[in-house]
Amino acid sequence: MEFTYEKNDTRVKLERFECDNVWFEQTGIRDVKRVLYIGDSISCGTRRVATEVAEGEFLFDGFGTSKAIDHPLLIESVQLCAKQLNRMDAIIFNNGLHGWHLTEDEYAECYDEVIGKLRSAYPEVPMFIVLSTTVSDENRANRIKVRNQGALAAAEKYGLGVIDLHTASFENAHLLSGDGC
Repeated sequence: MEFTYEKNDTRVKLERFECDNVWFEQTGIRDVKRVLYIGDSISCGTRRVATEVAEGEFLFDGFGTSKAIDHPLLIESVQLCAKQLNRMDAIIFNNGLHGWHLTEDEYAECYDEVIGKLRSAYPEVPMFIVLSTTVSDENRANRIKVRNQGALAAAEKYGLGVIDLHTASFENAHLLSGDGC
C-alpha cells in the first residue's frame, strides 16, 4: 500500500487523503520483545526494515497515520491500537511530515503535548523519539529541521532517547522516492 504525502493545499487541517495503517507483527509469537512504532508514512516503511534488522530479537508493531500532530483523535487512535497488543516493551514515535498548516512553534507545542499524553498513558514503557526524515522540497526540508528541534526539546524534557533518521536520510538523499520523501 502506498501512503500519502500532502504536497498541495497545506492550509487545511485534514489532508486530501487521510489514512491509518495498523500492523501487528507475527501475532502468534509471544516470547519476543515488542516495540510499538507510532508514526507517519515513513514509519510504515522503516517498521518493516526494523523488524528485518532485529532478526527475531524484537518485533515491531505499527501505527502509521496521516494524522498530524494536532489531530484531535491522534492519541485516541494510538490508544485503540495499543489496547489490541498483548504487550509493549518500548514505543518509538515519529510525526513530522504532516500538519503543514501549523507554524513551527505550534508544531513544537503540539508535539510536546502528544509526548506528555503518551508518557502519562504508558509511564513504564521506554519511549524513543524518531527525528523526521528530510524531503526534496527545500522549504519543507528547512521546516523539518526546525520541527526536529521541537522533537528534540520534547525528548530532553521527558528524558527520552532519540533515533536520528534525519541525518541518515539527508546523507542518503539520492534514495528519496518519487514523492520527495
